[in-house]
Amino acid sequence: MMAASIHVDASRKGVKISRNLYGHFSEHLGRCIYGGVFVGENSPIPNNAGMRTDVVEALKRLRLPVLRWPGGCFADECHWQDGIGPKESRRRMVNTNWGGVVEDNSFGTHEFLELCRQIGCEPYINANVGSGTVQEMAEWVEYLNSDGDSTIAQRRWANGRREPFGVRFWGVGNENWGCGGNMDPDFYADQYRRYQTFCRNYGGNRLFRIACGPNGDDWQWTETVMKKAGSYMDALTMHYYTVPCGNWQKKGQATEFTPEVYVDTLERANRIGAIMDTHLAVMDRYDSEHRVGLIVDEWGTWYDVEPGTNPGFLYQQNTMRDAMVAALTLNLFNRRADRLVMCNIAQLVNVLQSVILTDGEKMLLTPTYHVFDLYKAHMDASLLDCTVFSDALSGELRQVTASASEKDGVVTVTAANLDAEHPVEVLLQVEGCEKARAEARILTGEAHAHNTFEQPENVTVQPFTAIRKTERGLVLTLPACSVIAVSLRD
Repeated sequence: MMAASIHVDASRKGVKISRNLYGHFSEHLGRCIYGGVFVGENSPIPNNAGMRTDVVEALKRLRLPVLRWPGGCFADECHWQDGIGPKESRRRMVNTNWGGVVEDNSFGTHEFLELCRQIGCEPYINANVGSGTVQEMAEWVEYLNSDGDSTIAQRRWANGRREPFGVRFWGVGNENWGCGGNMDPDFYADQYRRYQTFCRNYGGNRLFRIACGPNGDDWQWTETVMKKAGSYMDALTMHYYTVPCGNWQKKGQATEFTPEVYVDTLERANRIGAIMDTHLAVMDRYDSEHRVGLIVDEWGTWYDVEPGTNPGFLYQQNTMRDAMVAALTLNLFNRRADRLVMCNIAQLVNVLQSVILTDGEKMLLTPTYHVFDLYKAHMDASLLDCTVFSDALSGELRQVTASASEKDGVVTVTAANLDAEHPVEVLLQVEGCEKARAEARILTGEAHAHNTFEQPENVTVQPFTAIRKTERGLVLTLPACSVIAVSLRD
């Protein structure tokens, strides 16, 4: 059996891991909003103000911290005033980005903020630069945040909300290098400076202004935007999707892949670490004090859609391969908690690497959901020094990945055995920690294993008790393709 070790120094506490690294993303795309989180008040599916109660309760269990909306590519063709007021009078449009279906705007600004209220998360609104105007964005900020007696604020009152919402996170455009306008970085940087100027602070609320950053490893975009507009932003985004073999034309199925493609998928997921580091190094040239944070507000796996589904809906299944990508990525995020201020997996429900899938009244939790459940103890915890010694699975990819944190006297270590074929014996050593009890939960299954609406608990978290205390530390054997969370407490 292969062997590995994880050494944690609990006496060396680092930065706080922002809860927002565990954020999510919801777009008007396929069945993410309609049928995913929103069914309307008259639906036979149990709901509260139109929000599916089963989905909301599942997201509350994750302690979901922040939710991005309305896109994505949809953000730059979304005009917020079309989605307020009586639903019967809202403007209908064709969603030209995603499937060519009719968007009736029945899920608009107030509905999104009601969803966030029910979940207990903070909203992150991505505003329209591609086809919108400066005035449109400025008035959306005013509509949501102003405590004054302006015509715009009075419209909010008329729509049932007297108090300001106080939305803090504002994205100025999305993927403006592509679907958000096909801009070059110089042009976008100028547009960003202009748009953000008219997004005002109201009352005690201070906007957190977020600039559109690069696609993957586009260092030139980061260089230009930071040089020209870095002093006007609080954070810069980046997007990175894991596409098996890098083949966007034939990405392969979520549930059908060879051992070689499995490893290739994880190798590509692992590259996000080096890509983040390079963008941060570029940002440092113009922000030596690290005032500007990095946000990865779209990440995850991207496969061909499930057979028989609308190609524009991006509906894919979710296997233990996706759980491995999630565990690996979240560990990489934790280790960069000093520079990352938010991350948002794409997407929340029924689209790409979802944490939830729905089919009418049916709902299931995906393996990725369970990884977020295992990792949620890291939110707002202090990062601990964590060193992993493990054999290489392939190239720069190690067999074992891990991160550790401490909060309220509890040390949490999350680790994954990325090897789909071989178990690994792990020696866990925690220096500076005299905790009496070690408790663990595990998610494991064959790499292709996934949940279906007929078998919704085929892959789920289970208690893990096979932990041996030795003089050297704790010894535990991680099955092939597994994710574990170990809690050390008094």
